[in-house]
Amino acid sequence: MPELPEVEVVRAGLAPAVTGALVLGATVLDERALTRHTGDGAEFEARLTGRVVLSAARRGKFLWLPLQPATDGTAATDAVVGHLGMSGQMLLRAPGAPMERHERVRIDLAHPVHGELSVVFADQRTFGSLAIDDLIPTADAAAGGQGWAEASVPAQVAHIARDPLDPAFSDGAFRRTLDRKDSAIKRVLLDQTVVSGVGNIYADESLWAARIHPETPARALSTRAVKRLLAEVRHVLEKALAEGGTSFDAQYVNVNGQAGYFAHSLNAYGRTGEPCPRCGRPIVRVSFTNRSSHFCPHCQRMPRSLPVTR
Repeated sequence: MPELPEVEVVRAGLAPAVTGALVLGATVLDERALTRHTGDGAEFEARLTGRVVLSAARRGKFLWLPLQPATDGTAATDAVVGHLGMSGQMLLRAPGAPMERHERVRIDLAHPVHGELSVVFADQRTFGSLAIDDLIPTADAAAGGQGWAEASVPAQVAHIARDPLDPAFSDGAFRRTLDRKDSAIKRVLLDQTVVSGVGNIYADESLWAARIHPETPARALSTRAVKRLLAEVRHVLEKALAEGGTSFDAQYVNVNGQAGYFAHSLNAYGRTGEPCPRCGRPIVRVSFTNRSSHFCPHCQRMPRSLPVTR
């Protein structure tokens, strides 16, 4: 499933092409792509046509395109919200370009600088979705997310925590949350209500870099270990962003259909039986809530006991 770097690469690619663009029309080819939308395809098309896109924004793995109010107003009140699911793609195409394989929705735009273009939502497995959703105030009064300076967020995204690269992310609040968690630290990293955007791949990579066993109870981590973990999470995410994300197959691509290269930089994930880049012992793979965890048993050891105080 695409994680923060993959989704941010898509957002950054969309932003210059859609910001300030007028929606000429929308075509819903498969209403399964609107599972989170309250209306049908015709209503989605009608509600979107004639609107101006203000930005391309992201929180965690959710994207949204804030829309200029249809009537006079000072702030955006709704947005097109997108979730890529397991295989969703947001592609930029020239007007009249041939239909993409697994194309579900096409949005035709006219940009004041770039001219006409289309945003195509393609999704092989149909777990992704688009919806028009109301914007509501953020709980902390800070900017909604990357690419959106207003203190608002789509209602469907409001429960999603901020990600570690968000300027409004609170390291202290994250540490205090861990103090109350007996769950394994990897499980907490995957909890999008605690910290967003960190999926299975980057959780394994961050824990390997921080030398923390994925099954370590969250509250067993010292303040120093939490700081180290957050530093490694940010480093891993930033490095993945620089390399365009992680692509294992043709499903994970940017807006131009190009794959990312971070798969070549992985130290733990997907390297079962290969030598740990740090100590040379084999990386192991264990089952983890319908997924897998990859780690080095020598470098990432479980703590012998829980700390009484910090």
